[in-house]
Amino acid sequence: MALRLRVAGRLGILAALLGLVVGTASAQSVDARKALEASSKAMGLDKVKTIQITASGWSSMIGQTYGLAEDWPHYEVADYTRVIDYDAKWSREDYTRRQGKYPTLGRVPMPEQHVTSILSGNYAWDMQGDKPVPLTRLYLDGVPYSDLRQLEIVLTPHGFLKAALAASDAKAISLPVVGASDFGLSQFGRKVTVVSFTMGKYKVNGTINDQNLVELVDTWFPNPVYGDMDYEMRYTKYKDFGGVMFPQLLHVHQGDPRLNPAHNYYEYNVKDVKVNVPVTAMPVPDVVRTAKPDEVKVESQKLADGVWLLGGGLYNSVLVEFSDFVAVVEAPQNEARSLAVIAEVNKLVPNKMIRYVINTHHHMDHAGGLRTYLSQGTTIVTHETNKQYYLDIMFYPAPRELAPDRLAMFSPMYMISRRPAPIDTVGGDTRGEGKYTVTDGSHMMEIMHVQDMGYELGDPSYNQGNHSADMLMAYLPKEKILVNADLYSPPDPGADPPAVTPGMRTLYQNMRKLKLDVAQHVPIHGHVGTNDEFLKIVGKAVKTN
Repeated sequence: MALRLRVAGRLGILAALLGLVVGTASAQSVDARKALEASSKAMGLDKVKTIQITASGWSSMIGQTYGLAEDWPHYEVADYTRVIDYDAKWSREDYTRRQGKYPTLGRVPMPEQHVTSILSGNYAWDMQGDKPVPLTRLYLDGVPYSDLRQLEIVLTPHGFLKAALAASDAKAISLPVVGASDFGLSQFGRKVTVVSFTMGKYKVNGTINDQNLVELVDTWFPNPVYGDMDYEMRYTKYKDFGGVMFPQLLHVHQGDPRLNPAHNYYEYNVKDVKVNVPVTAMPVPDVVRTAKPDEVKVESQKLADGVWLLGGGLYNSVLVEFSDFVAVVEAPQNEARSLAVIAEVNKLVPNKMIRYVINTHHHMDHAGGLRTYLSQGTTIVTHETNKQYYLDIMFYPAPRELAPDRLAMFSPMYMISRRPAPIDTVGGDTRGEGKYTVTDGSHMMEIMHVQDMGYELGDPSYNQGNHSADMLMAYLPKEKILVNADLYSPPDPGADPPAVTPGMRTLYQNMRKLKLDVAQHVPIHGHVGTNDEFLKIVGKAVKTN
């Protein structure tokens, strides 16, 4: 994992993202409106009221890398069409997504699915056939999907110009480029103009090249792992479509510019652009207009003496009580979820500190609540490959301006009394086991590394069946409880048995190798099931010799 850990302002980060060396000594302020007007003329902005884009390419699953040395996992995007009405703040995207030629990287292949995403002013929803689906679950760190989709209009080349011209705080500087670039952007020996403005709480920067074409637009929005996370659009291979200039290649990043790799979001090859197509905006459905954001709630279920499932949403945590402390398995999603779980822990087991929180793997949705525990001095138990990554990225003391959390707002005691941050690790690579034990001398919980059994069994069908190279599972030998994330979720009562996946087979082989006596399976997603049920599902789909 290569990390570039220089502390830089957002302008410096922008230059780094461009792959350019910028001579800041020669930078000078310029008239933002004149720069925008020149670009608007070159881009044919006055001709654009609505726009329709057709394209194809690939997109990614943000935050879901198999290991820390991979990019976001890609999938194929076909038959992509997007229509935007800039004045109405209306957008509709339609496309087909499927696994295509891209590796699955530790997950079940993505089935072919048609996606329709709509924005109308302050309302955002998806369509499943003819049925509107309200987006009641907030995006990542509490960002409404309407905010995100409005930003995505502003991030388009012409959307940026329109928003910047309407902004009251637009500022601009001219920068000489003295280094080579990448991703097809113009080479050195030129100047670019960077225009910056705000849209509500969001900052937007746009780079206009020496041909007055919008070359790059980026913004930042809150993310529980990365903080103020960069969202950057790169525009190259411009073509004249009936007097309107539009790029034929859209290459997009979403992530942290200190990371390399793991920040390529999507790349689309534009096939056609039509300007001022008739747009009939779909009225906002009543089910969308009246929808309320999902409440963060925690529902506890006692599994054994001193052991509770903390559910109530799409993700579970598990509480385990010891003589003078407690441990929590998994801190998913974000701070709001962690605060709710911590409140339930304090109600179930008052007056005992949360000494440990076990992190099953590094995926954003499973690690997003760790900062909350760290802010109160809880020791994080994770795989050894994650420690430096968390210190350099998630726990790095950089400002989080868009959604400040406890770790950002307060000076936590561990910063004074416990240096470095309390992180314990579990060893083991994909071919070897590792173990960490949490105990009070009588009660015990074992944290074990889930191995990729393809190597040991010589069967490539198991390769990356552990879903993530750093995957951990928690085992309570006295209670015969096994906690796993993303490998196996028991089916709903009365439902047909699920198809056997590489994750299920990998879990079975790890249980067998480690000689785990399991009675209950407790997943991070879903509800509790029995091991007898699990064995019936896995059946003859595994090797037993």
